[in-house]
Parts: sequence; C-alpha cells; structure tokens
Amino acid sequence: MYNNSMKLLFLSSLMMGTILSISSNSWMGIWMGLEINLLSIIPMLTNSKNMMINESSIKYFIIQVMASTMLLISILLIQMKYTMWWEKENIPSMMILSSMLLKMGAAPFHFWLPEVMSSSSWNNCLILLTWQKIAPMMSTSYCLKMSYFTFLIILLGIIIGAMGGLNQTSLRQIMAYSSISHSAWMISSMIVSENMWELYFYIYCLLNSILVMTFKKMKLLFMNQIFLMGNLKTEIKFMMMLSLLSMGGLPPMMGFLPKWIVIQSLINNNMTAMMVLMVMFTTITLYYYMRISFSAMILSNTENSWMTKNKMNKLELTLSFTTMISMLGLICTSNLMLLY
Repeated sequence: MYNNSMKLLFLSSLMMGTILSISSNSWMGIWMGLEINLLSIIPMLTNSKNMMINESSIKYFIIQVMASTMLLISILLIQMKYTMWWEKENIPSMMILSSMLLKMGAAPFHFWLPEVMSSSSWNNCLILLTWQKIAPMMSTSYCLKMSYFTFLIILLGIIIGAMGGLNQTSLRQIMAYSSISHSAWMISSMIVSENMWELYFYIYCLLNSILVMTFKKMKLLFMNQIFLMGNLKTEIKFMMMLSLLSMGGLPPMMGFLPKWIVIQSLINNNMTAMMVLMVMFTTITLYYYMRISFSAMILSNTENSWMTKNKMNKLELTLSFTTMISMLGLICTSNLMLLY
C-alpha cells in the first residue's frame, strides 16, 4: 500500500512537470517543468532489491542534469542578448536543440537510452519511451528550423536507429533503438507542421503501449525466450507479430499512416533526397521487427491442442482489441480520406 501511494505521488508530480513545461510561455518555465519531471521519475526508476536498476537510474540522472545545465546556459545566453554566429547558425538555439535531443534520447545524443532501458522494468520503459518525450519534443518544435544541423540530426537518427538494433538480443534495447529511429521521423515532421508530429506521436504511443503490454504479459526480455517458449498461445504471438509490423511501418498497418503523411509532405516541400534516405534506412528497422515476429510464429511452435485455453482474461481482450485497431487503422483512415 505504501509503495503504491508513493508511486501515485511521483506519477502525479511527473505529469505536473510535463504539463508545466508544455504550457509555459518562457524558457525558464520549461526548464523548471523539466526539473520537476526529472526529480519525480528518479524514485520511480530505483529499486532497493536490484542494484542494476539503481545504476541505470544514476546514469539517467547524470545525463538529464547535463542536459538541464546546457539548457540553462542557453537560456542565460539568450537573456543576455549575447548573440554568437557560427556558419549562419545561432549558437544558443543550437544548444537548446542539443539539450532537448539529449533529454529525449535522440541521435547523436542517444548513448544513454539503450543502457538505461536494458535494466529497467517494462513499466518504466514505457514511461521513458512515451511520456518522457512529450516536454522535450514540444520544446524542440519551438526552435527547430531546416538547416544542415537539423538534416544531420535526422539522418544520424535514422542510421543509428536502423544499425543499432541489428545485433541486439535484448527486446528492451531493440525498443530503444526503434525509439531513436522514430524520434528522427518526428523531428522531420516538425519541420513541415506541428499537427503532423503530434499525430505521429499519438500513433507511436499507442503502438508502443500495445507492444510493451504484450512483452510484459508474456514476461519476455530477450529474443531467445520467444523461441524457447513454445507453449505460448498462438493468439498472443499473432498479436505481437501484428504490433511489431505496425510499429515498423508496414502497409496496411496503422504504423504506416504517419510515415505516409511525412513522406508526402517532405516531397511537397522539395526534400526528396532526405525522404529517400529515411525510407531506405527504415526498411532495415522493419527487417529486425520482422525477424522477431516471424521467428516467434515459426520457430519452436510446439503447441498442443490440450494446452490452449478458451477463456481470455481482460488484459488479453484489451490487447487483441488494440491490436485490431493498429492493424485496421490505415484501411479505415484511407477510406475516410477518399470520402472527403
């Protein structure tokens, strides 16, 4: 009871910090909101029974403090009206952008994210992948404009997200590298429109939640567990496969919808070269999703008829319903677009 009340307290202050950041009209307000957010998540990441989790929470704290310090220095430079120009780029705005990228774990400041994710629980992983990105993403959208620096960030994000996940056996690290790739897509959508990245983020959060709930339900942490546990129900494996393919952005799944809109918008804004590179490297990301999903369905599937259960619990029903949404979402939205 004590632990639950403490978690509720920190979760509410975590949400309050994010809301303060996104509703603030000054950089100091954003910084204060991010600090409240940081101080709230650290107790949620710690666990007295597991020293590895405590180590990851310390890593997370150090990185976030570095990002906060960088943000504060940038704010002071802006407040002092001290403009420094380097290759026609304003240094304070670049520093703000870098601090936000460090906070959300986007490339090239991504090194801490797979490490912290690999020793966190699935609940904490979900918070890191979804809620913790809201405030930095919103702050990034305020100061982002198309430049060589932005182009480099997007390209690095796509490449690192694709290449980093290839040799991974930990599902949590695969999700972390996938997050780096999706962050690059969201940053590219910010250049075109604010509504676009928000739509991308909503769909990304939905698909992430389905996948994390499925992995938590199946008690999966590593890829070899999928192959060894042949007595898992085929329905659960099928739901996991659909969710993974949707997350990778394979048509006609819902995960393809935001990518489709971003691709179309980038072509309309004469950014075809960047779009082609993004699509090329995203196919590598889709490859390692397909490797997990098809291996789960084909390898070691020794399920016998008497091992199946006809009755599904509430969580399985919820997962199957949300998986159907993620699978049929693109078909429904495409039909709606044709009507209008």
